[in-house]
Amino acid sequence: ISNAEARQPGKAPNFSVNWTVGDAAIEVINATTGKDELGRASRLCKHALYCRWMRVHGKVPPSLLRAKISKPNVYHESKLVAKEYQAAKACLFRAFLKAGLGAWVEKPTEQDQFSLTP
Repeated sequence: ISNAEARQPGKAPNFSVNWTVGDAAIEVINATTGKDELGRASRLCKHALYCRWMRVHGKVPPSLLRAKISKPNVYHESKLVAKEYQAAKACLFRAFLKAGLGAWVEKPTEQDQFSLTP
């Protein structure tokens, strides 16, 4: 959404707000901790989104799956075998470089080394 008013740069707020269709309410997250006021992780955190993705993935007939993901389901490994995701990511990185926006700064892979536990 565009706004005709002049942009007023300043310090970023210490919170973020998100909502999607189907959510009962907005979610206010502390931008420093990534948690809500009760200490719960955001519904948009990697773990929560991966849980949702695995639920959907589990409903797809095995014959239709391009990549076979074995248990335990490690987030990092699942991303590595997602060929379309990897191709799109590489395309994005090239586009940033071509546009003179610099190289994407990647976080340590250790943060993606988590499994889903029942």
